[in-house]
Amino acid sequence: MTGASPLVSHGRRSGLSAEVARLLDQAGAHLDRRDPKGAAPLIAGALALAPGHPEVLRLAAVAAVLDGRPLEAVTALQHALAARPDDALLHNNLGSALAAAGDVDAAIDAFRRASTLAPALPAPWYNLGKTLKARGESAAADEALVRALALAPEHVAARIVQGDNLKALGRIDEAATAYRAAIARDPLAAHAWWGLANLKTIRFDVADVAALESAFAEHRGYDRPAIGFALAKALEDQDRYADAFAVLETANALRRAQQPWDRARFGREVDAIVAAFSDLAPAEPAELGHEAIFIVSLPRSGSTLVEQIIAAHPDVEGAGELPDLPIVIDEESRRRGKPFPAWVREADAADWRRLGERYLERTARWRRQRPRFTDKSLLNVPYVGAAAAMLPGARFIHCRRDPVETALSCYRQWFAQGQAWSYAIDDIAAFWRGHERLMALWQSRLPAAVHALVHETLIAEPEASVRSLLDFCGLAFDPACLAFHRSDRSVRTASAAQVRQPLRRNTGKADRYGELLDPLRRALGAS
Repeated sequence: MTGASPLVSHGRRSGLSAEVARLLDQAGAHLDRRDPKGAAPLIAGALALAPGHPEVLRLAAVAAVLDGRPLEAVTALQHALAARPDDALLHNNLGSALAAAGDVDAAIDAFRRASTLAPALPAPWYNLGKTLKARGESAAADEALVRALALAPEHVAARIVQGDNLKALGRIDEAATAYRAAIARDPLAAHAWWGLANLKTIRFDVADVAALESAFAEHRGYDRPAIGFALAKALEDQDRYADAFAVLETANALRRAQQPWDRARFGREVDAIVAAFSDLAPAEPAELGHEAIFIVSLPRSGSTLVEQIIAAHPDVEGAGELPDLPIVIDEESRRRGKPFPAWVREADAADWRRLGERYLERTARWRRQRPRFTDKSLLNVPYVGAAAAMLPGARFIHCRRDPVETALSCYRQWFAQGQAWSYAIDDIAAFWRGHERLMALWQSRLPAAVHALVHETLIAEPEASVRSLLDFCGLAFDPACLAFHRSDRSVRTASAAQVRQPLRRNTGKADRYGELLDPLRRALGAS
């Protein structure tokens, strides 16, 4: 939340007693360790003695964000800013709280205000760059991150975010340089190692393997699995597939312990969705939502490639992995006091139209320059029926890839968040079966709205596949869609570097792992 700034600055404590200062020191030590529970009684004591002091409120806000209570943090910081309206650090903290609360526009405004008030302070520039990157404004993010690093060259986290952003911009060599610079400053920088591995097109050498082996053995923090996934990729690059698989088993076990997944609960959720969508009263008019092209798939199934192809069309904006559909559904669930899909059968055409218009309102910025846009969130598959009811004019592209290759690719991938099912072979197989069941449901209920695109067919027959895809979307054929790799659009997924290259035929890995994948093949029913 504070970027490169200290949690407590003694120069900010005018008017506080020695006892309150002591409490803030102790609370700050807990917050430095990201321990808001330990800080809570100390901050409560400080608030009791100095309830309106801006620095006490600021620390209370830091603790609230770390504890998952960002709206409380926003309120505390607004009170603090009423007393100190030109305090850059308070504006910076407010930006972090707003971002955590989901108000990205207001967060960006707060970070910009902080950087204007204190242009020599690295933290607001870093936070501004990080937030702009997450929003997809990669060019503006690059400018802010360059400013942050000019002020704080040793800021490892800023180097890593810069690498991620340069990757999104297609500046792959520069991204690799940024990650290498972070690793030079901190050889245990897990996100830098994984960022380098996740470029996919960069090959690790023997020295990298040695450095990664050392880092994986030495690292004891939460991010250790990310180094393991990077090490597995490095071992693959040296054709050491048995060693890579052993590391993957360890890294996945570590990650699964961090993110447990309830297979039985997932099965019940799929059952509930299937039962809820036996019939629908979709919104009217029938063309509502024709602007939206949803790309749905399992991770690592070619969805970024398909979006890159479609977004090369002059009428389509590639918006990437948008959060808006799940947010709209969640808003409705809270309004009704029932979880999705328990309220689906109660919704009428007017309800679906209201939700569809809400989604289009949330995504309006993606239609400022082009009339159509893509939404390829990995979270959208359970909501395809709802999206079709909300937006009867929308189109859905289902990207499919060989199940063993897809499952292996997921097993080899460290996900920054979500996808908790991807860290154990049996869980991957269970999730794949649930995904297939849902997509079969949507294909049968929405035959005119869902188009299945098989990755292997696209690779073998690119022009025919692209022509069919564009025709399904109601788009005229454009040769630019076959030269998708020349597009300079920002790409914010794991495949960002790969889609800057022409189609490649030899991307599979399963054969190289041989019989090590037999348990996976059996679990998928592919043996």
